[in-house]
Amino acid sequence: MLMLEKRPNPSRGWTIATPLLAVLLTMLFGGILFAALGKNPFETIRSIFFDPLFSEFAFYYRPQLLIKGAPLVLIAIGLSFGFRAGVWNIGAEGQYIMGALFGAGVGLAFYPMESWIVFPLMVIAGAVGGTLWAMIPGVLKVKFGTNEILVSLMLVYVAEQLLASMALGAMRNPEGMGFPGSRNLAQYPSAANLEIISGSGMHWGVVAAFIAVIFAYITLSRHIFGFQVRLSGLSPRAAAFAGVNPARLVLVCLGISGALAGLAGMFEVAGPAGQVSIDFNVGYGFTAIIVAFLGRLHPVGILLAGGLMALTYIGGEIAQSNLGLPGAAIQLLQGMLLFFLLAVDVLTNYRIRLRIMEQT
Repeated sequence: MLMLEKRPNPSRGWTIATPLLAVLLTMLFGGILFAALGKNPFETIRSIFFDPLFSEFAFYYRPQLLIKGAPLVLIAIGLSFGFRAGVWNIGAEGQYIMGALFGAGVGLAFYPMESWIVFPLMVIAGAVGGTLWAMIPGVLKVKFGTNEILVSLMLVYVAEQLLASMALGAMRNPEGMGFPGSRNLAQYPSAANLEIISGSGMHWGVVAAFIAVIFAYITLSRHIFGFQVRLSGLSPRAAAFAGVNPARLVLVCLGISGALAGLAGMFEVAGPAGQVSIDFNVGYGFTAIIVAFLGRLHPVGILLAGGLMALTYIGGEIAQSNLGLPGAAIQLLQGMLLFFLLAVDVLTNYRIRLRIMEQT
């Protein structure tokens, strides 16, 4: 009989091996899924995980890794602060949308003025928009003891309705012949988040993602706030004895995650997406949860996990175009990754023992 026996201390080896094993299991069971859909599993897995890096068109796909990965890393870094402290912000998608709306709103308000100050103001507005949206579940939790998981998640749907309202109403392009969607910010030089180096995929959102990784690494490993975050996640009682203010910690962690999600939305709407549209949000806020856990809530791990998840986005588009793979199958593949990560992660704290049952 197989039994789980708790380890005295978490296994460092399994901590490192778990994400790698989760990826391999995702490839294996993803291949089974693709075979069930009538697709060649080996060709499909190759298209998703290898073609964006090593195919003859890799020179085109590689810059997309930065474009797709930057918002995932930015959002996941913010989420990691809360997750480490036991604050479960599941509504980053809504904060991402609000950051985009606030940032785009500032850019459109200044249109067509040409000035260097417009884009910095959009950056500030994006961070403020995401922070304000994250403060709603934060304040409700601190003041009334509500569950931040439910509140932040429900606010995603409110943000989506606001997005649709703006695309159809206040932010709709007056020269767009009645079609939903704002002006194209990528064509407005003062508000455009253009590539810093042409053809590289490197825009200001990518720079912000790298800065966020460095900031998070230093904060979590060298700053007293990082110690409070880690301690609160490991033992709230010990944190209280150490003088940690739990209410303030909740608000700060949600504020950081909201600000970074809002920045991700602002950089996206001013660059790759280009405009406020009904279908602007593509699920980055939810996918970033997978990125955060796949990266073990560590900044460097999140950076690598963001690259891997961006690979599935780009490879998924290739597989849909070349092999006719349904888009839902790619979303299922991403969900498998989180499922296997959580399943295999049990081995970090438990070992499997074989117990022979004695017959009576």
